[in-house]
Amino acid sequence: MPQKNFPVNPILYAIPVFMLTVALEAFWAWRRHGNRIVDVGGRTRPIYQFADAMSSLQIGVLSRIAAAFPRLLTVGIYVLVYQQFAVTSWDKSNPLAWLLALLLYDFFYYWKHRANHEVRIMWAGHVTHHNSEYFNLSTALRQSSTTFVFDWMFYLPMAVLGVPPEMWIAAGLIDLLYQYWTHTELIGRLGWFDRVFVSPSNHRVHHGQNDYCIDCNYGGILILWDRLFGTFEDERPEPIVYGVRTPLASVDPLWGNLHYYALIWRDFRAARGIDAKLDAIFAPPSGWRDEKLGHFEPLEFQRYEIKIGKRLARYVTAQYAITVVCLCVFLYRFPHWTVTQSMLAGLWIVIGLTALAAMMAGRRWGAPLEIARWAAAIAVAWALVG
Repeated sequence: MPQKNFPVNPILYAIPVFMLTVALEAFWAWRRHGNRIVDVGGRTRPIYQFADAMSSLQIGVLSRIAAAFPRLLTVGIYVLVYQQFAVTSWDKSNPLAWLLALLLYDFFYYWKHRANHEVRIMWAGHVTHHNSEYFNLSTALRQSSTTFVFDWMFYLPMAVLGVPPEMWIAAGLIDLLYQYWTHTELIGRLGWFDRVFVSPSNHRVHHGQNDYCIDCNYGGILILWDRLFGTFEDERPEPIVYGVRTPLASVDPLWGNLHYYALIWRDFRAARGIDAKLDAIFAPPSGWRDEKLGHFEPLEFQRYEIKIGKRLARYVTAQYAITVVCLCVFLYRFPHWTVTQSMLAGLWIVIGLTALAAMMAGRRWGAPLEIARWAAAIAVAWALVG
């Protein structure tokens, strides 16, 4: 059992729900729609595409491993600011205080999310979530492993306002879990709900490449923030093309997290002068406000697709199921392990994700890496048993 000072990571309880609902949505998409939906030009496309969905799920696993390490640091900073600078005292027995904490969190989430889209170095982390060219519940799990570098800063005003750490953590978890269900094409317009809350209709626009979809609908729970601050766009009848203007064209979870940083580094090295170098890091991804983003033509867009054989698909699916079990063990045991143990366990899982992605992409080194990581696991287990 976990020690008293180390409560079980609440994400552990959510993981089975995530896996079950992804499977149910995929089944429903196949049963009711033949896994097809109308695309631009009257064509149809898949709702779920195996390689893309598996890539999203693998990136989700990687994000949970990466989040475990800085979690104590970011929470610790919040607690420190709360203890030293809080200007008010909140009654944790008052339900209205919890509701207000959630409202405050959602307000600061809006500005954090907006900054993730409008500051290039922050977009480098957040773009991971937008790289999928499909939109389903697996996309919701496609979370970045690097956004923690900046995200925590946006919530420090809550500490100064006196929001207790446990209320801040609970509000963050609720805000995060709420957004999961909004990543679907199987739920249409919801009337008045769309005007007040973030809904699948609103969030589909947020994930689109179409001209009207850029830089809008940042809300987490309430879409009212976007209406208030002028960033709301309503869903239009034209089919939305999902993804980003700088396509990832890869299923590698590591590259999915790092590719835009590589682009910034390239631009930074090529820039001449301090101003240009700062622009390479901090300018909006599409340039400053007086620079217009080029027109996007949906009919010309080609999705990145990998055809996976049935045998390989079955193997990758089975290995992903094992990976999820390993992730749960990792999250459960993480507070009790040494840093070295945690890093080795996390590395073994990451190597597995990389190997499976390489196998899906047809890389020659994918299968040998997969064999090597299982050989290493068996050797370690043999040594421990012996």
